[in-house]
Amino acid sequence: MVFKHLRFRSRRWSALFLTISAGLIALIMVLPVGYLLLRTSEAGSSAWAQLQRPSTLRVFTGSALLAITVTAGSLLIGLPLAWLTTRTNLPGARIWLTLIMLPMAIPSYIGAWAIIAVLGPRGLVQQWLEPLGVERLPEVYGFWGAAGALILFGYPYIVLNVRVALRKLDPALEEAARSLGQRSSQIFWRITLPQLRPALAAGSLLVILYALSDFGAVSLLRYNSFTRAIYLQYRASFDRTGAAVLSLLLVGLACGLLAAEALSRGRARYYRSSAGVSRQPKLVALGVWRWPALIFCAIVVVFAVVLPIVAIVAWLIIGLRAGQTWNLQLTDLANSLLAASLAALVTIILAFPVVFLAVRHPSRLTSLIERATYIGYALPGIVVALALVFWGANYLPWAYQTLGLLILAYAVRFLPQAIGSLRTSLLQINPRLEEAGRSLGQPAWRVVLSVTLPLLRPGIISGAALVFLSTLKELPATLLLGPTGFHTLATDIWNNTAELRFSQTALPALLLMVAAGASLALLLANERKT
Repeated sequence: MVFKHLRFRSRRWSALFLTISAGLIALIMVLPVGYLLLRTSEAGSSAWAQLQRPSTLRVFTGSALLAITVTAGSLLIGLPLAWLTTRTNLPGARIWLTLIMLPMAIPSYIGAWAIIAVLGPRGLVQQWLEPLGVERLPEVYGFWGAAGALILFGYPYIVLNVRVALRKLDPALEEAARSLGQRSSQIFWRITLPQLRPALAAGSLLVILYALSDFGAVSLLRYNSFTRAIYLQYRASFDRTGAAVLSLLLVGLACGLLAAEALSRGRARYYRSSAGVSRQPKLVALGVWRWPALIFCAIVVVFAVVLPIVAIVAWLIIGLRAGQTWNLQLTDLANSLLAASLAALVTIILAFPVVFLAVRHPSRLTSLIERATYIGYALPGIVVALALVFWGANYLPWAYQTLGLLILAYAVRFLPQAIGSLRTSLLQINPRLEEAGRSLGQPAWRVVLSVTLPLLRPGIISGAALVFLSTLKELPATLLLGPTGFHTLATDIWNNTAELRFSQTALPALLLMVAAGASLALLLANERKT
């Protein structure tokens, strides 16, 4: 009885510590919202008038439709790819996995430009078809062009989250269903897919917020979403109030999506409820479906990876033929790797208390704290950067234009990526394992280090990889908050593209993809050990 009382007190103090820590983290993550509220309050009645404009309603509905379409398309591509590369005997599964994850390392404006350059009305494909009498291909601009581009760069979020869940599922459930005469298709729909619900929800949330916050693809493909409208507002006048109003409307849309995602989760258990040994399930033999599966993977890789590479290599060849010289500094590559590594480390550390609080101590308050950390991911990078510029210049001048403030901006933007991966893994860990450790007299922190963290390893690696890859290509925060003289591969690509020096863009773009490919190879190497 005494031990039970002590365990209750320990759990209560643990919940209090996690609540305070996660609450402070959530307050930091919503700093951009505070900035937007201050800007909007300066507008007075004009803010309400702007919200009632027909153009604002069109932007709202258009952005919502784009986000929903991108999420649906990413699910249709990402879920089969995750299953094929994890649970089947797909030939060259690890090679395919590396290729289908590469779009995460390609900046959206590079990918969108590649789509225009290759598939556009006067692109490379049209030039190849011109001898056959094809004078002009259909337009790639507008809604479907932007949706297609964002789907190609959004589906990897589904793949990575679902793979983590698939690797942690208890194979005994599928084996029991198979012993009862269930076919493979029935087992997938009735047993496997319901257990993937947290991973699908986490991945879908990342995709839908990514679609709402992306600027590069929608700008080049001329679709008037929230991010493009906000950017035009900032650029059209020195008064940033109009852009702040639109940004707050975007925050409201994101909050609605977060609430819907929270309701869709439910409180089902996704961990093993009985004792057992963790093991990998038996791979499904594709048989005659092997060739359709390979064709499906190849089509995705061609559009998501080959097209951007073709465009980049074309720029490189044009530059070489013109005698172009590249003045790229190795320090730019080093800066990119340093910033991405620090961002991954800091973001994973910040994600721990939020995830543990939301999963181990669920309540309305803990759910609200967790949802608050997702706001920054829905905002365009320029809004997050300008918000931190405001707070840093006015209240933390010693931190302004330092590497620490830049890393904080990355954390505000990409913390949900780490939270999604960690949450999926923690939901699959039976809390009785932690309780057993405490029953042996171990303090809570030692149980976390010796029991929970090893079991969380797949989620930690996936979350860190997501943040690392996203940070490599992050642009607005780096441009506005980076220390003086701090250049990265992303800023090199943007500066050269903005000045139409496409051949100069080729080398940093290739280096960016190589760095991302190396991180993905490391991710796969670590997966073999889990």
